[in-house]
Amino acid sequence: MGPAGHTGSAMTSILSRRALLQAPIAAAALSATAAAAQDPAPAAPARPQKGRIRQAGVAWCYGGPLPEMAKVCKALGLHGIDVVQPSDFPILKEHGLVCTLTPAMEGGIGIGRGLNKKEHHEQHFEVLKHRIDVNAEYGYENVLVFSGNREEGLSDRQGLENCAEALRQIAPYAEEHGQVLQMELLNSKRDHKGYMLDNSPWGVELVQKVGSPAFKVLYDIYHAQIMEGDIIQTIRDHHEHFGHYHTAGVPGRSNIDETQELYYPAIMEAIAETGYTGYVSHEFRPRGDKVKALTHAVEICDV
Repeated sequence: MGPAGHTGSAMTSILSRRALLQAPIAAAALSATAAAAQDPAPAAPARPQKGRIRQAGVAWCYGGPLPEMAKVCKALGLHGIDVVQPSDFPILKEHGLVCTLTPAMEGGIGIGRGLNKKEHHEQHFEVLKHRIDVNAEYGYENVLVFSGNREEGLSDRQGLENCAEALRQIAPYAEEHGQVLQMELLNSKRDHKGYMLDNSPWGVELVQKVGSPAFKVLYDIYHAQIMEGDIIQTIRDHHEHFGHYHTAGVPGRSNIDETQELYYPAIMEAIAETGYTGYVSHEFRPRGDKVKALTHAVEICDV
């Protein structure tokens, strides 16, 4: 999807209207957060959402304690939070939220050290089985995995085959426990030099090779825009291969607002039209007031 343009007087009017609409929502979220600091009971949602897009926050980029973020997310009517370690699941449960994406990052396993190298497979299996088990215990359903980085002597083709081999072994266990392994598409141009799953055709082919409903691509819109653009058409063409979405502003990976090139209302509409029932999680680094930034993201993605 090429980003829709948004300049001119008509768009200025729309943006002004949005600013007016989001002000009471931000105030409600701030009020609910303050109240929750005194009352441990979860805050009521600031307003009902349309429900076509199930939204979530992302723990690492919020920049505050998890209990604080949980109160804000609950006040905004979000479903849960991505990238929360199992040790912190009780915090989410206390606030009536779910872990929308559980990371399998432990003992050096992570973005650079992924499934594209056979020597890492056994360690991955051990960590993934633990994450699958604890997710199933709490009723959560998504586990985050990575392709790993390119290295000399390892072609993208061989890396794909290695990933497929590992995933075909662990996918039946995930499927048995009602879990979906989500491999994230990241950009190798700016943020993650050398990362192998940096384009949607590679990820789509991997999903097809694995051939299990327990494996999908996490389509990160920020990273995909940097690497290939064409976001809306890619979603329309390959949505059945995508199991999770992330948002952020381009350039800068910051607020979803009028300062960046992606037009998220149209992107969310495209996702909703596919019948997608998973989560869209806001993985941007807030600029300025983080509660207002998250509130604004929720507002414009609630199509």
